[in-house]
Amino acid sequence: MSIGVPEVIIILVIVLILFGAGKLPRVMGDLAKGIKNFKAGMKDETDSTKVAATAGRDSGDAEVDQDSTAKN
Repeated sequence: MSIGVPEVIIILVIVLILFGAGKLPRVMGDLAKGIKNFKAGMKDETDSTKVAATAGRDSGDAEVDQDSTAKN
């Protein structure tokens, strides 16, 4: 079940009827901005997760160092 050429043409005609030829470039531009913002948000979330994991590891090491010095 794949989408063929006739189905794509029908979808494009429906989109043109709904949005009109004048609004279509603006709608596609807004869609592109939304996709870019989504990708940037996903990248930021991944970066912040890595930073949080690294910070957690670093603070855990500091606690171990403090415990070892307290025993001496």
